[in-house]
Amino acid sequence: ILFIMIMIIGTMITITSNSWLGAWMGLEINLLSFIPLLSDNNNLMSTEASLKYFLTQALASTVLLFSVILLMLNNSMNIQINESFTSMMMMSTLLLKSGAAPFHFWFPNMMEGLTWMNALLLMTWQKIAPLMMISYLNIKNLLLVSVILSVIVGAIGGLNQTSLRKLMAFSSINHLGWMLSAISISESVWMIYFMFYSFLSLILTFMFNIFKLFHFNQLFSWFMNKKILKFTLFMNLLSLGGLPPFLGFLPKWIVIQQLTNCSQYLQLMVMMMMTLITLFFYLRICYAAFMLNYFENNWIINTQFNNFYINLYMICSFFSIFGLFM
Repeated sequence: ILFIMIMIIGTMITITSNSWLGAWMGLEINLLSFIPLLSDNNNLMSTEASLKYFLTQALASTVLLFSVILLMLNNSMNIQINESFTSMMMMSTLLLKSGAAPFHFWFPNMMEGLTWMNALLLMTWQKIAPLMMISYLNIKNLLLVSVILSVIVGAIGGLNQTSLRKLMAFSSINHLGWMLSAISISESVWMIYFMFYSFLSLILTFMFNIFKLFHFNQLFSWFMNKKILKFTLFMNLLSLGGLPPFLGFLPKWIVIQQLTNCSQYLQLMVMMMMTLITLFFYLRICYAAFMLNYFENNWIINTQFNNFYINLYMICSFFSIFGLFM
């Protein structure tokens, strides 16, 4: 609880600070409180993941601090440093911190070693502070490159995955591309997108965490006597992908509308094509799970789980699936 509180405070410091140095300090507090949450003595993978996270974030923080100092020198001592260069350096480090392409290399590997709750924190809460700082800088050219690379990497990377955590990581990179394009339009649009994305990720990770699902083959052979749970799970996956009747389409719709108003047709076309690929691999999982005559156990397994959690999941799923009709 202590570390979670400090992590929240770190993010709040970043969001509310009125200087780059204050924002950097908030990021550091956030990082140092998140690492103890990651490490688990019983799991070597999580220790490795926390080390990877520390190294990449420390590198990003170092370069960020360096560029902030350069900016301060530029302002106070009139030393002529190219300001656009330092801004681009800052932007690159923030993209590295949030895990956007082409700086995404650490993200899927790290996700593989985490528990579902830590993975959820990494996909949602840990993105708030860097994205907020990116929205202050808003360098159009670098953002455009990152948007296109993120949607492409997120779509192509998820195609041959069998691990659910890696799939969620690549999905997160794809959504990050959409969020960055929303940042280039307006601040309120990306916040709306982020809130919807966090809600949908929460539902899925909640479900995966209850049943301790980590790979696709568990999805196929699980829920023998609970077909409705299986059905809602895949509906939520499609909602996360952004299939029209579901709630996940709404934030994408808003971004599409705003990009159309700004006449960004080429960027929009690339983003939509790549989202179709992500939808393709979600649909492929659903087809495999429903259509395959998969071997089912001859004995009945009555898994003991908390009914309250299942009911909560079903209520959230209802909003996710029928959200657009309300």
